[in-house]
Amino acid sequence: MKKLFLLALLPMFLASCGSSKHTATKTIIVNSKGKPNRTRTVETKEEKKNIIITTTEADEVVTADSNKNKLENIIDFAKSFEGTRYKFGGTTEEGMDCSGLVYTAFKKENVIMPRISRDMAGKGVSVTLKEVTEGDLVFFKTSRRNSINHVGLVVENKRGEILFIHSTTSKGVIISSLEEDYWKKAFVEVRRVI
Repeated sequence: MKKLFLLALLPMFLASCGSSKHTATKTIIVNSKGKPNRTRTVETKEEKKNIIITTTEADEVVTADSNKNKLENIIDFAKSFEGTRYKFGGTTEEGMDCSGLVYTAFKKENVIMPRISRDMAGKGVSVTLKEVTEGDLVFFKTSRRNSINHVGLVVENKRGEILFIHSTTSKGVIISSLEEDYWKKAFVEVRRVI
């Protein structure tokens, strides 16, 4: 009797296992400015559904303002280390290296970056020199090895002259210009993380 009951239930289990569908469709709906709204995928037993979360211009302004404030705080915190001596692997006012300065400044605003300049160069998006703004990262090759080994944080773009804060082995944490011959020759790229 027990076996017969289990055999009767078996087709229902098999039917229910095959009935759940997992389909995913990508739906992009644009707002009045032609920008895509944010979407979130929610998975249920029956199917995946896209839920459209509309954004308003006010939402975009709040995000832009909060990013601007975050970048200002990152730059101000980095500047507070100006004059700090160079220390390989350092991340405090006792001494810091170039990537330690950037790592520490971003961490203050809960933006976790890799600890090495070469790895930082893989974050964010590449921007042209004409597009550079405060808070962007500038990367350099200052040794014979063909890899990025130095990073600076842009603190100002004054009519095309890009000023960046970084830590050098000879002078510690200083602000330099990308117009200086040494930095112009060693320059590789600019990346925007925020």
